Amino acid sequence: MKAYLGRRYHFVASHRLHTDAYDAARNRDVYGKCNNPYGHGHNYTIEVVMSGPVDAKTGMVCDMAELDAFAGKNVLAVFDHMNLNTLKVFEHQVPTAENLCIEVYNIFKGFSDARLERVRVEETNNNSFEYAGE
Repeated sequence: MKAYLGRRYHFVASHRLHTDAYDAARNRDVYGKCNNPYGHGHNYTIEVVMSGPVDAKTGMVCDMAELDAFAGKNVLAVFDHMNLNTLKVFEHQVPTAENLCIEVYNIFKGFSDARLERVRVEETNNNSFEYAGE
């Protein structure tokens, strides 16, 4: 029997949407106020959906404490209270919520106790992005 587990995590981070492929005017046109040279911050919510058989002994898809520890070490410790533009993972890409969502998905693929179905990143109350792999 396959079941799904959704788990949410929260962190705060800043970023500036800007690409070296555009000049200053084009960056302002494309990214608007998000191109502020001083950056801006968000209270991000990450939701991961894992799946797998329900363990007959525990009654769970996976141990949530292990999932939380994985998220703490590999996601929250990396992104919380950071300027995303300064992170190696965004060295060659714009730290949009879309790209953040893909990066978080790639991180959670490394959790081996359940199958990753999808990741959702909520950047604001109005903006959310989902990625479920290729």
